[in-house]
Amino acid sequence: MTTPTYSTVAVLGAGTMGAGIAQVCAQAGSRVLLQDLTDDFVHKGLGRIRDFLQKGVDKGKTTAEQRDAVLARIAVTTDRAAACRGADLVVEAVPEKLELKNGLFREVAAVTSPDCVLASNTSSLSLAKVFSGVPGQERCIGMHFFNPVPLMALLELVRTEHTSTATIDAVTAYSKQLGKEPILVKDSPGFASSRLGVCLGLEAIRMFESGVASAEDIDKAMALGYGHPMGPLKLTDLVGLDVRLAIADYLRKELDHPGFEAPALMRQMVKDGKLGKKTGQGFYRW
Repeated sequence: MTTPTYSTVAVLGAGTMGAGIAQVCAQAGSRVLLQDLTDDFVHKGLGRIRDFLQKGVDKGKTTAEQRDAVLARIAVTTDRAAACRGADLVVEAVPEKLELKNGLFREVAAVTSPDCVLASNTSSLSLAKVFSGVPGQERCIGMHFFNPVPLMALLELVRTEHTSTATIDAVTAYSKQLGKEPILVKDSPGFASSRLGVCLGLEAIRMFESGVASAEDIDKAMALGYGHPMGPLKLTDLVGLDVRLAIADYLRKELDHPGFEAPALMRQMVKDGKLGKKTGQGFYRW
C-alpha cells in the first residue's frame, strides 16, 4: 500500500457522509479518528462502516483480513480537540449550517498545527464564510464527497481565493489515493455539482407536479436518454428532500435566479415528512 499523503485524518461528524469519509481514508492507509457529539452517534457511524465492509466480504469483493485492517485504523471519540490534535487533515461532515461549520473550524484551528489542512464537506455553502476568521487560510479547502462515499468516484475540490497551490496539490494527490476522480472548482454558490444537480432536480419536480409524466418515466428519460446512472427524482429521494430544499433556498438567494425557486410540492412534501429514502417515502416508496 502506498504511504498516504495524510497519515492521520480527523473526521468530524459520524453520520452517513462522515462514516463514509472515514472508511475511504482508512482504506487508503490513514489512521482515522471519527468524532461526534455522543457515544451513540460515533458507534452508529462505526457500525455503518462495519456493515458496509461486511457486505463486501459477503459478496467476495474484499477479504475478512482487509475488513479487519480497515477497522483497526479507525478510532472513535466524542472529544473534538483530542481527535484533531496531531491530525494532518481534518474533514468536517456536520449539518449544513454556516454558523455551526464556522464555529467548528475556529475551534479546530486552535488545537491543530499550522500545517494541518482544514477541509469542509459542504455541498453548497460559501467556503469564504465557512472559514471566516480561521487562521491559516492557505490550508483551507473544500472536499465535497458524494453519497455513498465508498462507491462514488467523484470528489469535488473547492478552492477559495486564499487556498495555496501546495494545499491543492496535496489534497488532489490524496483524493486519488482514496480512489476518487477529483475536479477543481472555485468557491461559488453551489460549486459545480450542486448547482447543476439541484437545478435539474427542481425542474424534474416541477414536471412531476404539473403532470408531464410519472416520477418513474421522468427518471427513465434521463437514465436511458442521457446516460445518467440515476434519475433526478430518485436522486432527490436518496439525498433527502429537506437537504435539497435547503440548498435550493440558499442558491435562490445567492444567485438571484428563478430556476432555483423550490416548487410548492417540494415544500409540502418536506412539511409532511416525506423526505425520501431516510423516511421511507418521497417520490418513491423505499
